[in-house]
Amino acid sequence: MHNFSAGPCVLPREVYQQAAQAVLDYQGSGLSILEISHRSDDFLSILAEARSLALDLLHLDKSKYKTLFMQGSASLEFLRVPYNLLKTEAGYIDTGVWSSKAIAQAELFGKVRLMGSSKITQYRTIPELVLENSSLDYLHFTSNNTIYGTQFNEVPKVNVPLVCDMSSDIYSRTFDYSKIDLIYAGVQKNIGPAGLSMVLVNESILGKTNRVIPNILDYNEHLKTDNLYHTANVFGVYSCLLNLRWLQNQGGVEAIEKRNESKAKLLYETLDTLDFVETYSDMNCRSNMNVVFHFNNKSIDAMFDDLCKEASVVNLKGHRTLGGYRASLYNALDIESVHVLIEVLNQLEKQV
Repeated sequence: MHNFSAGPCVLPREVYQQAAQAVLDYQGSGLSILEISHRSDDFLSILAEARSLALDLLHLDKSKYKTLFMQGSASLEFLRVPYNLLKTEAGYIDTGVWSSKAIAQAELFGKVRLMGSSKITQYRTIPELVLENSSLDYLHFTSNNTIYGTQFNEVPKVNVPLVCDMSSDIYSRTFDYSKIDLIYAGVQKNIGPAGLSMVLVNESILGKTNRVIPNILDYNEHLKTDNLYHTANVFGVYSCLLNLRWLQNQGGVEAIEKRNESKAKLLYETLDTLDFVETYSDMNCRSNMNVVFHFNNKSIDAMFDDLCKEASVVNLKGHRTLGGYRASLYNALDIESVHVLIEVLNQLEKQV
């Protein structure tokens, strides 16, 4: 199968195989990974390696940054970020549905200043930013927008702490990660199976709101307890570790970026040659993770769907708010799958 799902998405086959074996017997222990204690030496070793490798792959300074695997999703971080960081006023950049949801949660805790929005272009672009010097508590942006296929090319240059939702492009490319003080991501794209979020946080930005925060939502509480405030999602963290090890063995983010660029270039070049196809995002901010397109005649959809089914190409439907199609090219998607999709498009061209 050639799975272009926007998430949960394809993971490396060797990760599936290793995880499946661990479900039956974790490293000869006679126990399933599903039943080992979150306080056991086995899991403490898994957690420590995963937290360390998460930072190593992005070249983040471990004396400043710490990793947290949090139960829930990135949507919970929309709430947890302002709860922990917003004292008076925060800046947000609006690039679509997910940033809008983050803004709505932040408004529960203080004033939100819109520092840029691409709403006027139906989120086809990355907006021009109004980044004057300010006393903002932090600036939040979403690095990649899965629904519209747009992506920031660089980290915004500001003099306040930066927060970034990197759910859909973390570990996919080189980026100036050290300029970002808090990175969060739902793990179900390039990190692991759904059910967790990962937070990479510069500890120096925490504890400044003078707010009483419920323990479960307090980043500092999770740090003080070494990410073991409550029973951990043992299998989820283990699966993330397997995927991070795989990424390291591929040559790290630097190597995977080249593969991702090649996949995206091949697909965009093909789509640009077809006069019955329109891509959604502006060319100067196209995402290498999510290629969003539609046909200029709805009658073509059924033909395309049939060809995809014959070729075992699945999960191309666009987000329900936009429609059309979306090919997600996450790290584990092999370039062969892109070639198969391109062949489907070439066959479609002959029928149109």
